[in-house]
Amino acid sequence: MISIKDLSKVFKSEDREVTAVDQMSLNIKEGEIFGVIGYSGAGKSTFVRLLNRLEEPTSGKIEINGKNMMVLDKNDLRNARREMGMIFQHFNLLWSRTVAENIAFPLEIAQIPKNERETRVQELIDLVGLTGKESFYPSQLSGGQKQRVGIARALANKPKVLLCDEATSALDPETTNSILDLLVDINQKLGLTIILITHEMHVIQKICNRVAVMENGKVVEIGDVIDVFSRPKQTITKKFVEQVMSSSDETEDIDFLIQSHTKGTLIRLHFIGETTNQALISKIAKNYKIDINILQGKIMQTKKGPYGTLVVQIEGDDLETSQALQYINEKTSVEVEVLQDANESV
Repeated sequence: MISIKDLSKVFKSEDREVTAVDQMSLNIKEGEIFGVIGYSGAGKSTFVRLLNRLEEPTSGKIEINGKNMMVLDKNDLRNARREMGMIFQHFNLLWSRTVAENIAFPLEIAQIPKNERETRVQELIDLVGLTGKESFYPSQLSGGQKQRVGIARALANKPKVLLCDEATSALDPETTNSILDLLVDINQKLGLTIILITHEMHVIQKICNRVAVMENGKVVEIGDVIDVFSRPKQTITKKFVEQVMSSSDETEDIDFLIQSHTKGTLIRLHFIGETTNQALISKIAKNYKIDINILQGKIMQTKKGPYGTLVVQIEGDDLETSQALQYINEKTSVEVEVLQDANESV
């Protein structure tokens, strides 16, 4: 569907050069919701603007639906852009136009006949949940409603790809969830490929199939969301995962747990998919002569199933502890991470 090879963008000024996107390569499958996450300045917004050549690439190749975007002339590029809708953080609505008129705007530019425009606009208003708001102006709408207008407008020309640049960053958590639910609904009903640019990991966790992590213009990690969450490799990825896995009322971080629980063995269990429903703790407590103290835990949902972590302290005979850990490693799909073993430090 979308193939990107060695894509780079260098901004030049009189006294310096800034590489916003640096030799980026990835493939995005048709019909998936693909997330790109990074902190401010990582290059993610520049990347999404390179896809439809709102920014001109310095080098590299972009192929979308078999079209080499790098060689298109103005007319072909204009047609290609109609197959890519885009929504923005700050909505970019026309304040002097009503909801219906904002949605109709790209259809007017495409010179679609009026009766067809009106039919298409009403379809989109119903799709995004704005029925009855047709004659409202943007100033009369909430933030979530404005973004729904932006989504409907982006879908006006029946695109195959929807580019979302920080589409939920200006919204409160409840409204964010409603917009994400809408994007999933659109993805399923229309079969759209959605590329979601964000700095918020919970957005990725909620609706994306796969994610690419960007840092300093480069993709430093990429994979299925549940795999990236359960086995983050890069420091920046671990920080993003911690954003979601650490709730506001969890004041004890891992370092503190290690310092304050010096007896026995401290482990972190990683549960993926169906393993989150296993009665593992009670089972090993019954079968082995050990005491288990649960210190911290969290389960969250991703599009491909649940993922959870549990930090526990095991106290007891060294052999029994070893056998319990061996049982978890060999007889279950739960991953064991030993955080501290008091016996080894003696």
